[in-house]
Amino acid sequence: MGEDIRLAAVVALAQGMAAAHGSREAWRAAAAGACRALGGSFAALSVWERELGRLRVLVNVGELAAGEEEFPDGEAYPVHQFPEITEFLHERWAGGGEPNAWVETAEGPAAGGRPGYVHQRVAALRRRGRGSCVVAPIVLNGRAWGELYVARPAGAPVFGREDADFATVLAAVVAAGIAQAERLEEARRLAFTDALTGLANRRAVDARLDEAVDRHKRDGVVVSLVVCDLNGLKRVNDTRGHAVGDRLLERFGSVLSLCGAMLPGALAARLGGDEFCLLAVGPPADDVVKAADELCRRAGELELGEGVACGVASTADPIGPVRSARRLFRLADAAQYRAKAERALKPVVAGRAGPDDPVVRLADAAPSGETAERRQFRGRLP
Repeated sequence: MGEDIRLAAVVALAQGMAAAHGSREAWRAAAAGACRALGGSFAALSVWERELGRLRVLVNVGELAAGEEEFPDGEAYPVHQFPEITEFLHERWAGGGEPNAWVETAEGPAAGGRPGYVHQRVAALRRRGRGSCVVAPIVLNGRAWGELYVARPAGAPVFGREDADFATVLAAVVAAGIAQAERLEEARRLAFTDALTGLANRRAVDARLDEAVDRHKRDGVVVSLVVCDLNGLKRVNDTRGHAVGDRLLERFGSVLSLCGAMLPGALAARLGGDEFCLLAVGPPADDVVKAADELCRRAGELELGEGVACGVASTADPIGPVRSARRLFRLADAAQYRAKAERALKPVVAGRAGPDDPVVRLADAAPSGETAERRQFRGRLP
């Protein structure tokens, strides 16, 4: 392969990883780019899980053998099955330098291979109809992160020493791309996470609620929103201090997360101050009301605080057309205000009439004591 072609392959790999949205796309771009660059038919990217002593496959691309999946759930190999891996799992590169890649074939070690250490990979190559592979350790910050593995089918030209040297270069590019993807993912996580409770934050709810209402308008998917106001936080802050108030927020956040788990895919969030919400997309409205009822019950049992005021609005109930995220939020918000005003021990549900479920309409006005956090959230919705 000419130098210009290899340079173009390196650039393409780097660009593919840079354009990825999230770690999974970055893993796929890394494996696919390396596979093309080395003229392979199959490639895999694996990570070393130190605490479990195993090499876990993150992604497989190319011509998959029987039993191989693109993103496998449980494909992992104990490190002791591959003694050659242990040579680069230690931190001997912390002072600089990188471990070199090597080549293995279905017939045994190639030139520059690892004699005595290849029996497991030889068996795997033969079993999967592959003739040779090149294995490149991936090192991040002087520590072994995992490996890049590229293979060719039986009968194809066997990888050579130049291919191994090139794979070492590719592994360094992949390492840089993985580091960048992990930094971006952490930044995204922090941007959409409430620092105190670890729940989603208002920004995450904004984005998810907009998407959910779009799905509802397009496909009729049921969207339900539970808006909660944690009672008694100010009293706790004033009488026992903000550290104790923070503990109350954290404990209620755990209760909210637990009840949210009753609804597949629900988003549990803290909007700000003592305002929380659950956003459910797909589950029936009755299931959401049941989860909200459990939330009220558990919140009432907390040692601190005075329970929670809870309002629910769902597109599955008779609340009229929901064409915007703002409308659904205002309905749930008005229901929550009704629950707070009546000191209700159960959730108030918009659109449902009955002795325990008064009808809440969009026209219901919020009390004059609306919090700054809620006004800000309301203003952010379209």
